[in-house]
Amino acid sequence: MSSKTLCLIPAFIFLFFLSCFASSVKQPEFSGQFYPAQKEELSVMIDSFLDKALPSPVSGRIQMLISPHAGYGFSGPTAAFGYKLIRNQNYKTVIIIGTSHHKLFNGVALYGPGAFATSLGKIDVDTEFLKNITDKDPEVFVDNSAFANEHSVEVQLPFLQKVLTNFKIVPVVVGDCSLESCEKIALLFKEAIGQRKDILFVISSDLYHGYDFKEAEQVDKVTLDLITKMDYEGLYYGLRDGNAQACGGFSIVIALYLAKELGSSELAVLNHTNSAVVTGDLTKGNWTVGYASCAVIGTVSRDDNELRGYALVGKGESMLSTQQKQKLLKIARDSIAAYLQTGKKVSVNESDPALNQKAGAFVTLNQHNQLRGCIGNLIGSQPLYLTVRDMAIEAAVDDPRFAALSLSELKDVEIEISVLSPLERVPSAEKIELGKHGVLVRRGNQSGVFLPQVATETGWSKEEFLNNLCAHKAGIAADAWKDKDTELYIFTADVFSEQGVKKQ
Repeated sequence: MSSKTLCLIPAFIFLFFLSCFASSVKQPEFSGQFYPAQKEELSVMIDSFLDKALPSPVSGRIQMLISPHAGYGFSGPTAAFGYKLIRNQNYKTVIIIGTSHHKLFNGVALYGPGAFATSLGKIDVDTEFLKNITDKDPEVFVDNSAFANEHSVEVQLPFLQKVLTNFKIVPVVVGDCSLESCEKIALLFKEAIGQRKDILFVISSDLYHGYDFKEAEQVDKVTLDLITKMDYEGLYYGLRDGNAQACGGFSIVIALYLAKELGSSELAVLNHTNSAVVTGDLTKGNWTVGYASCAVIGTVSRDDNELRGYALVGKGESMLSTQQKQKLLKIARDSIAAYLQTGKKVSVNESDPALNQKAGAFVTLNQHNQLRGCIGNLIGSQPLYLTVRDMAIEAAVDDPRFAALSLSELKDVEIEISVLSPLERVPSAEKIELGKHGVLVRRGNQSGVFLPQVATETGWSKEEFLNNLCAHKAGIAADAWKDKDTELYIFTADVFSEQGVKKQ
C-alpha cells in the first residue's frame, strides 16, 4: 500500500465522523416528566398558558428573555408571560443559555452542528453562528456531552416552537465562571452578533431553592432587584455569598453584561411566583423554587412601535378608514362561516399596511341584541387582520359562557370589532374616563378586562364598573381596585360593527 493511500484513510475516517456529527439530532430526555410527551397535549397546554398570560406591553424590541425551567405545571404559566410578548416576532436565531446541573466545567459549552427534537418538530442548530463564536477562547467550546441529562435548554424549546417560526437555535450551558470570564464570554457573543437585529437570547433560570416560603420571597426580592437594575456585578457577588439565588445565575450575569454592551438599559419583570404559591402549600419545610419571567428591552425605534400597532389607534380616534373596517368585518364573518363548515381556519392574505400592523383586538357577536360571544387579545402578537380572524372564530365557538354558534345562527349575528391601543398603566382610578377607556385590572396572577363600551352599555358609575370588573372578571375582591397593590391599565378602542359601517 502506498504512502499516499495510507494518508487518505484517516482523512476519510475524519470526514465520516464529521458527517455523522453534523447530522445528529438530540432527542428529548424530559418529555413526559417536565412537560407532556404527546404533541397534542403539549400544544394545548402551552396555548392555555399563553391565553391566560397578560404581560404588560413593553416599549421596544425584546432582546432577551429570562425564563424559568421547572416542570410546566409549576413554571409554565410564568414562562408564558415572556413568550407571549415575542409571539410571531421575526427572530432568526435564538441563543438559549442554560445552566449545567450535573456536569462540572469552567466556561460555557455549546452544542455542535445538528438539531434538537421535541414532539412539536425539529429545530436546527445555527452552524453559521457557531463558527463565529467557537475557537476564540478556551472557555467557549463545543461539548455535546454537557447537554446529556440536562433540562435547562430542552424545556424552553416547545414554547419557542409555539410562538416563533423559521428560526434556528444556539444551545449553550454555563458552568462555573469568574466575573472576568462572564464579561469575556459576553463580549465574544457581542462580537459574534455583529450588526444583526434578529437574534433573541433566552436565559433559562429558576430563582430561590430552599425549604422556607418566607425566605423564598425575601431572597427572590434581592435577586430580582439586582436583575432589574441590571447590576451584573452585584448579582455575581450576591450569588457567590448566597444573598441572591438563581440556578442559572452566571448565565444571567453574562446576559446582563452583554445587554449593557448592546445598549440596553431597561429590564422588566413580567411575572414572579414560586412553587409554594403555585401549589397553595405555604408550609415551612416544603421544597420551594422561585420562578420569574423577565424581558430585556432594546432601544425604541419607529419600526418597533409600528410592529406593536402603536400608530394604529390613537387617543380614542379612529385610524381605520371605512374600507379597512369593512375588510376586517368581512374577514371575521367569512372566517366564522368557513370554520363552522370545515372546522379549519380559512387562509387569509391582506396587503393593506394598516391591517398588517400588530394590534390587539376583540370580536363581539350579538344575536337579537343579546351577547352571543366575545373573545379578544389585548396585546398585538400578529397582524391585525389575522388577530380578527382568530378572535372571530374563538368568539363563535370557544366562549365558555355560550354554546358554540351553529352555521344556521350566523345569519342572525351582528359582528362588532374593537381594535385596541396599547395598555397604559395608571396610578389610580382617577385617570379612567368612562366610555373612553377600557380597563385591565390585575392583582397577582388574577386579572380581568372590560372594553370601553361596557360602561356605556350598562350605564354603570365608575365605582360600579370597577367593582364588577374586579369581582366578576378578575375574581378578586370588588373593591380591590382601590388597593395600591392592584395594577390598573387603561386603553382606548376603535369600535365598529356591521350595521354601523353600513351607515357611514
